[in-house]
Amino acid sequence: MKKLLVLFSALILALVLTASANAAEVALTSIGQSSDAMMVRVLMKSLGISSDYDAVMKPDGLTGQKVLIAVVGGSSKGLGAAGINKDDEIKRGDAVFKAAQEKKMNIIVMHVGGEGRRGALTDLFINSSVPYANTLILVDGANKDGIFDKLTKPKNIPVKTAANVSAAKEPLKAVLAGYGVTK
Repeated sequence: MKKLLVLFSALILALVLTASANAAEVALTSIGQSSDAMMVRVLMKSLGISSDYDAVMKPDGLTGQKVLIAVVGGSSKGLGAAGINKDDEIKRGDAVFKAAQEKKMNIIVMHVGGEGRRGALTDLFINSSVPYANTLILVDGANKDGIFDKLTKPKNIPVKTAANVSAAKEPLKAVLAGYGVTK
């Protein structure tokens, strides 16, 4: 019986180690529950880079990845579908960002909705998320009012820009490569 218990324990340990060894190098989540994170997921797939995607990722979803990508964009409809309000979404984001920092993960914050997807709700999530970033990736027009400058300059957070969502593929690829994530 004791040998069986030891064998069973070894098998469980092997499964756990294999699962964490096979984890994607990138965790991907939405902050604000817009569909923008799904667009970034498509970009990741086109780069041949897999990600652990969870729109409502919690800190325990960070399981050995090198990079957290948080895509910021507020959607009342998305929040409602997720059964979460804006205050709880900010708390969830803070918890995920703090867990990523504790794990020494690199954090990329992206806003790919541009000027058309800005508004009071999205700006709440921008203000709560950008200060955690190691790098920020934006589409042109997103920073017309200077909100991202106000948040990144005091912390010297590098900002990469792209003409549109599709063009964000190249700065994303370069930033990920700089963090040791490639195909």
